[in-house]
Amino acid sequence: MKFPEISIVIPAKNEADSIPELCQWISRVMIAHELSYEVIFIDDGSTDDTWMQITAINESNPSVKGIRFNRNFGKSAALQTGFRAANGKVVVTMDADLQDSPDEIPALYRMIAQDEYHLVSGWKKKRHDPLTKTIPSRFFNYITRKISGIKLHDFNCGIKAYQAVVVKNITVYGEMHRYIPVIAKWAGFSKITEKVVEHRERKYGYTKFGIERFINGFLDLLSITFVSRFRKKPMHFFGTWGTLSFLLGFVLTIKLFWDKIDALYFSGTPIKRDIVSQPIFYLALVAVVIGVQLFVTGFLAEMFAMQSLTKREYLVIDKVGLEEKVGIDLTHQITSA
Repeated sequence: MKFPEISIVIPAKNEADSIPELCQWISRVMIAHELSYEVIFIDDGSTDDTWMQITAINESNPSVKGIRFNRNFGKSAALQTGFRAANGKVVVTMDADLQDSPDEIPALYRMIAQDEYHLVSGWKKKRHDPLTKTIPSRFFNYITRKISGIKLHDFNCGIKAYQAVVVKNITVYGEMHRYIPVIAKWAGFSKITEKVVEHRERKYGYTKFGIERFINGFLDLLSITFVSRFRKKPMHFFGTWGTLSFLLGFVLTIKLFWDKIDALYFSGTPIKRDIVSQPIFYLALVAVVIGVQLFVTGFLAEMFAMQSLTKREYLVIDKVGLEEKVGIDLTHQITSA
C-alpha cells in the first residue's frame, strides 16, 4: 500500500455548507503541486448535513475520507482520532470553516519534509476577528510563551503541520488541542517553528467557541504544564513541598518546646501561655499534617504513574473511505492519557 505524502485532518461540526468548497480547493492545490494526499474529516456530532456531504464527496473522490462520532466530543477528541487514522508522512490540521487557506499546505509540507521541523504552527498575524477574541487570545498566547518557553505567537491557530512521528506519539485529550506544541515539546519534539498564514473571514455558519474557552484555556495550560513536567515523577513535586512543609512544622514545634524548657529550667522567665494556647502551635501542627499529606499524595501518584495509560472511549458510529486497519480499530477505543 502506497501511503500519501500528506494527510489533512479536519474536525467539522455543522459545516455542511463549507465542506464541498473546501474539498475542491484542497484538490486544486494538491494537483497543482503534484502532491499525493488524503483528507480525513472528523464529523464531531453534527446535526446538519455534514456527514452526507462527506460521504457524497467520497464517492467521487476516494482521497476524501470520514469518521463520524455519535455526539459532540470536542476538537481534541476529533484531532486525536484523526491522528490515529492518518497515513501520510506529513500531517496537516485545519478548520472546516474556510477561514484556513489550503494554499498554505504546500509551504507547510516543505517546512516539515525538507527543513525537518517537527511541528510548524500557523500564525494568523492579521486576524478577521472581533476584539473580544483577539485581545484575550494575545494575552493567553503571551502567558503560554512565558510558561512553555516556546516562541509562538498563535498557539491556537487551527492550521498546523507535523511530522507523522509526532502525532503518533502524543495524546490530545480534554481541551488540550490549544496546547499541542507544548505537548509535543514535552514529548521530546522540540524543533518547533511558525509560519505566517492567511486568516479569512468566515463565509458560512457561525463560530462554535465562546468566551469561556479563554478561562478553560488558562486552566488547561496549568494542567498540561504540571502533567508534562511531573507525570513520570510526581514525587519530585509533592515530595519537595511535603518536605518543606514538614520541616517548617517540625522547626516550629522544636522552638515551642525549647521556649518552655528554657523558661522552666534555665532563664526562669515566667510562662505566659501554655503551648497549646499559642497560635504558632496550630501553625506548626497544620504544617506537619500538610507535609505528611503531600508525602502520601506523592506516593499514591507514583503508584498511579506506574500503571498503564487509561483509555477514554470515543464512540465512532460510521466510517467512509477508511480501511479497518489504520493503526487501531476506530470503532472501539482511543488511547488517551
